Amino acid sequence: MINDKTGRIVWHDLFTGGRQGAMAFYERVAGWTYQIEHATDFAWGGGEKDFVLALLDEEAGAGFAETPPELSNGWIAYVEVRDVDATVARVEGLGGTIVRHPFEVPGVGRNALVRDPLGALIGISLSRHSFPAPQKQFGPEVYLSDTGFPEAFYKSLLGWTTGSPRSGPQGDDIAGPSGDIVAIHLSGKLQNGDGSVWLPSLKVAEPKAAIHAAEALGAKPCGPVSPGPAKPPYALLYDPDGASFCLRNA
Repeated sequence: MINDKTGRIVWHDLFTGGRQGAMAFYERVAGWTYQIEHATDFAWGGGEKDFVLALLDEEAGAGFAETPPELSNGWIAYVEVRDVDATVARVEGLGGTIVRHPFEVPGVGRNALVRDPLGALIGISLSRHSFPAPQKQFGPEVYLSDTGFPEAFYKSLLGWTTGSPRSGPQGDDIAGPSGDIVAIHLSGKLQNGDGSVWLPSLKVAEPKAAIHAAEALGAKPCGPVSPGPAKPPYALLYDPDGASFCLRNA
């Protein structure tokens, strides 16, 4: 029987060079609040460090941390699997690359970072807690690529499959093992020329107002905009620190 989290996105990390600025930005744009946690053995660099949890309506679905030297500013989504080590061991055979081998996140679980055959970065995770997958902050992830979606990789590794193409520019639905829509594939690429990428889809009650707030705080468009607020993804943006994300109707 499939765990209700297996194959679902269970967490997001934002790596940023300006944590306070990022907190102010997403508070204003998405209505998030924050809680500071203290780690005695921090998963990114070790030692004692504070870690920011981002919440909406008291549900935590993301964390903010300083960008590690080996990575760039940006968002990373983590997908739940039954065995992180066994999953990661199959990545290279499927055409992907390992960015960070499995590592412990004390009190939380076990993670790893990989890139798919087209270069998109994604996290692999095993939770060691009973919290359900968060649902309030994020909608289906957006896979932006002008060279297709590597379905064979994700089907074999995570049990993800593409469904019927949506009409117009809305892309293809990507379903998890339970049949729930976990992501959307959009054809295109970021304005900075980056190839295939995963983008978080932030839920907001008023997309137009959220876009205006984001732009007032220094956000810039980074990709195509859909024709109407009822059709996610509504807008693709860079935050002031250069991390790309999507805004969609809650």
